[in-house]
Amino acid sequence: MLHELLISTRPKQWYKNLVLFIGIIFSLNFFNLHMWVLSISAFLTFCMISGSEYIINDIIDKEKDRIHPRKRNRPIASEKLKVSYALSFAIILLIFAFTIASQINIQFLRISLAYFFLIIYYSLYLKHIAIVDVITISIGFVLRAVAGCIAIKVSISPWLIICAFLVALFLAIGKRRHELILLENDANNHRQVFDGFSPEMLEQMATIVMASLIMSYSLYTFLADNILMMVTIPIVVYGLFRYLFLVNSRNMGGEPEVMFKDREIVTCIVLWAVVAIGALVI
Repeated sequence: MLHELLISTRPKQWYKNLVLFIGIIFSLNFFNLHMWVLSISAFLTFCMISGSEYIINDIIDKEKDRIHPRKRNRPIASEKLKVSYALSFAIILLIFAFTIASQINIQFLRISLAYFFLIIYYSLYLKHIAIVDVITISIGFVLRAVAGCIAIKVSISPWLIICAFLVALFLAIGKRRHELILLENDANNHRQVFDGFSPEMLEQMATIVMASLIMSYSLYTFLADNILMMVTIPIVVYGLFRYLFLVNSRNMGGEPEVMFKDREIVTCIVLWAVVAIGALVI
């Protein structure tokens, strides 16, 4: 049962919470041990919140997940895990998460609660509204970034917040396109938001978002204190084009984390991190 509970929290998705470390990295507090403790605590808090929300979402969607070729194997949809056990575990995770959040600071607790209720509302209602669903996911991503800054009480460039929003929107649209192609005629039965959508329309939306992201990131580097950040623009452009290639040519948009299995994208991420940190430190 413990194994099924752990799978239901989707630890493979927790990498999304790494955005909480943006604050400590871009504020150049690399050697501030106290801030690292706070950032790691904030990261663990959001991992527990995310895990509990995945469980709650699987409980809500268990009937629809059973018609999905991949999601029907999830512990709750496949009835390997009882709903009562799953819900109890989710509540325990939330108690631990909000207790830790309250110890970090009251502002962090508030944004953690805001994030939790936003995603719950998304699971119950917003995910059934076309376009609003992917925008909500992106807002949740931004709340993570803001929470990481609030945890250590540092400010962050509005441009980075915009970029975080656009990155999440780009990934969400890619995932929707993959689901639409995978489910074919059953797409509307799984998600009502697919009604009226086509792969071509989602491709156009992804193109618009990617162009906006490149422009926003470029403006951020132009306005940064260290103009050397402009060196990272080609790296970002290549990474985005490579991901778009994987989504369209190899149909790998179903789970954005598959990009970590692509050698070119992993190399791109590592290179961007090294160059960006180097530019900020100089």
